[in-house]
This record gives sequence, C-alpha cells and structure tokens, in this order.
Amino acid sequence: MRQEETVDVLQASGHPRTMKIGSSFSHFAKNKWLYLFLIPGISYLIIFKYIPMFGIVIAFKDFSIVRGIWDSSWVGLENFQYLFQSSNFYKVLRNSLLLSFYQILFGFPAPILLALMLNEIRNLIFKRVSQTILYLPHFISWVVLAGMVINFLSPSTGPVNYMIKEMGYDPVSFLLKPEYFRTILVSAEVWKSAGWGTIIYLAAMTGIDPTLYESAKMDGATRMQQVRYITLPGIATTITVLLVLQMGHILDNGFEQVFLLYNPSTYDVADVFETYTYRIGLIDGRMAFAAAVGLFKAVVGLVMVLLANRIARFFGKQLW
Repeated sequence: MRQEETVDVLQASGHPRTMKIGSSFSHFAKNKWLYLFLIPGISYLIIFKYIPMFGIVIAFKDFSIVRGIWDSSWVGLENFQYLFQSSNFYKVLRNSLLLSFYQILFGFPAPILLALMLNEIRNLIFKRVSQTILYLPHFISWVVLAGMVINFLSPSTGPVNYMIKEMGYDPVSFLLKPEYFRTILVSAEVWKSAGWGTIIYLAAMTGIDPTLYESAKMDGATRMQQVRYITLPGIATTITVLLVLQMGHILDNGFEQVFLLYNPSTYDVADVFETYTYRIGLIDGRMAFAAAVGLFKAVVGLVMVLLANRIARFFGKQLW
C-alpha cells in the first residue's frame, strides 16, 4: 500500500497518530508568528551556547594554539588531576563558596524585601520615584562602581575615614585588610543589584487576585498579615524558581567586581575561580587548564540546580 493510501486510511479510521500530527500542524500554522519570534532567541542559544560546547574537549587535551583544538594531543584527566592536587584549588573553592553563600544570604532576600515595601506604598508618584532611584545602580558599570568604592573608602580622602578621624581614631585601609574584603564586595553587589531584582517580584505581585486583600481586610487582617498570608504565598513560585537558578551560579562570583577590588594583600580571601582562571589561562597561557576549571564549575552548577530543584519541590508545600 502506498504512503498516501496509508495516510488516507489512518485519517478515515481516526488513528491517534494522524490526529496528533494534524493537530500539531494546525497549532503551528495558527501560532506561526509566535514561533517566528522564537528564532532570534533560539539562534542566540545555538550560536553562543551550544556550538561553543564542542570546545569542552580542550579540557582533556594539551591544547596548543598553533596545532589547534583537534590536532592537540590528548592528556585525558591530567588537567583535572592537577586542578584537584593544586594547593590553590581548595583556597579558591572556599573563597568562591563563601562569597556565593554571603551573596545568597544577604543579596537574595534584599529585592524581595524591597518589592514588598514598594508594593505597600500607596502614593504613586513617590512609588515611581523610589523605583527609579533603586533601579539606577544597576546601570552603573563595575568599573565606575569600583572607583566609587575605592574613593569612598580611601584612607586619605574617603568620607568613611574622615568620620573615623573626626572621632579620634586612625584611618583604616579597608581594601588592604582581608577581614573587610568580603563585606565590602557583598555590600556593593547588594546595593547594585537589589533594586533591579525587584522588577520580577513586583511583576509577580500584580498577578495576585485583589479580592484576596479585600477579603482579608474585611476579616480584620493587618498589613503584615496580608503580606505573610497573601503576598508571600502569591510570589512563592517566583522566589523558588529564582533561588534554583541562582544555585546554578554557586561558583560564579563575577570577574569584574573581584578583579577591580582585590589586590595581593587580599588574595587569600578574594581569589575566586574567575580570577584564578584569568591568571592561569590568559596570563600563563594554560588554556587547557582554564577549560578544565570552567568545566568543573559547569558540572557543579548543574548538580546544584538539580539538587536545589529537588529540595524546592520536596519542601515547597510545607514552606508555603
């Protein structure tokens, strides 16, 4: 039997496979313009995310720029063995985990709290002005922000040390003291990104049914009770998704902010995988070792996303 006859027989008999194919084509034809808008995003992912994944093989080779990726000799897991046996590895891993932990502990709740406070403002003009002021730091580059931090904490001209000297104490070189570095970096990160992060949570709050608040008011609920029992559960899904995504970047501390603020006196607490890879891969020219470090970070990020997603699904109903 020919293929055309087979299709006609299946259509006449209402075969599920033929009905499914037909419905898929009709759905695609109906929403063709929506699928057309997906092309730029899909192209970006393929070109800049998936195609470069073939470069992972560099981590398993003695890579040479002259010989190229495919002609370089295989070394297997030698780069990973050197990474795990390096004395700097555990120091860099500790610094990366600590900075990420502090950023999650202080940085993740900050936009949630700001969004809750902005959502309670009833004066629209004041609310919009406040939102604009909170968003502005996001558009300041880390180069400019690092210069602001350096000038602000300068032992000679900085306003912080000016106040310290006015109180009768000696000026403090904050950026040269390892015990202050993490606090300075995390504080700058929170100040820069907290306002921008409120956009997502404010958008999620607009999806909460207003009648829930009206019913709560009729029952005598206070503002804090409305936030606790209506607003927070209403954005719980958004909070969970963003937390899971952030766990995937547990070893990503950002290169610019660390590189612009650290110095040899703070290497022991400031050196993270980005700066470590920069020195080993670009300055020392060991591209294969840098690729091994990047692959290690990617694997850890994938494991953390899967683990965080499993925990969020397990405890989601109990928490909210």
